[in-house]
Amino acid sequence: MLDDRKLAILRAIITEYVSMREPVGSKTLVERYKLNVSPATVRNDMAVLEEEGYITQPHTSAGRIPTDKGYRLFVDRLGAIKPLSAVERRAIETFMAGALDVDDIIKRTVRLLAQITRQVAIVQYPVIATTKVRGVEVISLNPERALVILIDSSGHVEQRPVDVSGISESDIADMRGRLSAALIGLDPVKAMESLSIFLESLPPETRILGTVVVSALLEMLNLDPSTRIVVGGVQNLTRFSDQFETTVKPVLEALEEQVVLLRLLGEASTAGNVTVRIGQENSYEPLRSTSLVASTYGSDTDSLANLGVVGPTRMDYPATMATVRAVARYVGRFLSEG
Repeated sequence: MLDDRKLAILRAIITEYVSMREPVGSKTLVERYKLNVSPATVRNDMAVLEEEGYITQPHTSAGRIPTDKGYRLFVDRLGAIKPLSAVERRAIETFMAGALDVDDIIKRTVRLLAQITRQVAIVQYPVIATTKVRGVEVISLNPERALVILIDSSGHVEQRPVDVSGISESDIADMRGRLSAALIGLDPVKAMESLSIFLESLPPETRILGTVVVSALLEMLNLDPSTRIVVGGVQNLTRFSDQFETTVKPVLEALEEQVVLLRLLGEASTAGNVTVRIGQENSYEPLRSTSLVASTYGSDTDSLANLGVVGPTRMDYPATMATVRAVARYVGRFLSEG
């Protein structure tokens, strides 16, 4: 177990290294941090921290830098999450307030996270199982084509064109009313079940229209937006190319793999909490030179999906964790109110 003085030195090393991007020496610590001990004592304590695996010396005669183990101890015990200022909170609210629908919310969230943290932002679309059908429309475009539109309670809109040759406007309007009565308020699973018997309830003269419309709706309901991940701020990684053991290319390639990102977010996120995966703790090898800070977002009772940021292990964890937590709360609130 490390005593309070060694913990204070480790905190100072991490704070200095994150800020200055240079290995930290004992002289710097004594000059810039109120440790109230001599440089010789600091050097002795740094030797213990290195022996215990919390810091390492990248080059002979250089200062020390934190290891994954050191960052983990810092996150778990030493780094209090920094509260956002009133100005930062207002900026987030203002940025999110103009969102039009769920697609716009996700895009704004990605941009916001990337801009504030200066890392790579990853945001999962809301899980469709938590949504309900809010609206169904069949709109005639011309005598041959119509548009079937499905709107869910998160604001997500899907649409498909269908062939309505020979179908009257009155039949299309009747179909719209029947579909609304059958589907609105149902979750996707129940909506699909309802559509499976919907055709049987139609009069024979509207079965042809019903068949093409139901087919389009089933296709839309079967989509699962929760498998979609939006990534932003990838260019931020170029600022940290010196932090990766080989090259940044494997990291960039991994960030293009939706399945990988879904798994990482799922593994890292726990309801209501901000979770940090540091370096070797990441399950996917190309991302083991990075850290992931993630959280769920949703309503007070349901977690809709996950979001987070990816960056080098040398990141400002307290500030990043605070930003991820705050943005997740705002996004969940906007979606719930929408």
